[in-house]
Parts: sequence; C-alpha cells; structure tokens
Amino acid sequence: MGFHTYDVEKAEALEDPGRYEYVSVDELLALFEPAGEVADLGSGTGFYTDDVAPYAETVHAVDVQAEMHDLYREKGTPDNVRFVTAEVADLPFADDALDGAFSTMTYHEFASDAALAELARVVRPDGLVGIADWSAEGEGNNGPPRSERFAAADAVEAFQGADFTVERAQERRETFVLSARKD
Repeated sequence: MGFHTYDVEKAEALEDPGRYEYVSVDELLALFEPAGEVADLGSGTGFYTDDVAPYAETVHAVDVQAEMHDLYREKGTPDNVRFVTAEVADLPFADDALDGAFSTMTYHEFASDAALAELARVVRPDGLVGIADWSAEGEGNNGPPRSERFAAADAVEAFQGADFTVERAQERRETFVLSARKD
C-alpha cells in the first residue's frame, strides 16, 4: 500500500478546483484547529495550504519533493508559509513544536508507524491532526488505485496506536476523513 510520491509532471492537476468535491475548505478547517503553527503534510503545490494560511500564524508546507515547492513558489505563497522538504517520518521540528497538522489526499503516501510516531513527537499534547484521503472502501473512480489506499478503520487503528485519540472518522463515497487529538 502507498509509499509513493505524486508525479511532479502531473502537478498542474493539483490546482484543479474540482478537488473541493472531495474535501472542501470548511470541512478541512473543521478537522483540526488551524491556529498557531501547523504543518501541511504533503503540501504539493499548496492548493490547500493557501486555504489554511489565513487561519494560522505559520503553515509549514511539508513535501518530500523540492520540485513541488518550486512550483508553489512560482504561483506565489502567503507570507506565513514556510517550506520544509522532508518525509513525514523525519520532520525537522522540535518536540511539541506544532499546534496541529493536516493532510489532504496524501496520507496513503506516508502512512507508516514511523510517520505517525514522528507526528506524535512534533504535535503538542492536545493538538489536532486532520486527515482527508482516498479510501480503500471508496468507489475507486478517481485518485490512486484502491490497492494503494487505506480505509478509515485502518487510519483509526494506526493513530490510536501512536498516542492519539480519534475524535472523528468517517467513510464517504470515495474518501475518508479523520480528526485525531494528541494524547
């Protein structure tokens, strides 16, 4: 399952407003508390980073591909966005440095025990992590192949095993959403 990166050659598709069909800005903001210092895990070209930036002091646009940051810079970035080239399993933040984190349609690319342990290390106690991703239970008409996806139940189990309390998890037509609070 998963553990791949999005093809930079197709990055233009990440700017498609049709993405809001799968997770709207309001829904994303309701999954976590976008205040203080937050990280967008798998930020890509910053499509959702831009939407969260007005509500946070600092948004760390985390992506493993520096080329995605280059594309984001080309389109322009809010003043409070900081670029971080790193894997989620190896984040360059101090312990408890983040007030929250979110990921839109990229959890399947980084989901691992190591990545969730790293999130537990860098998110402060009581901080929220919001996840919206393609579901293994989904129809499979869009997004990555179903074999590369996780179901909400898989994500719940993984987060609970990493010192988070899941406050919300819901399967939907093609995606799932999850909100987890750091213990």
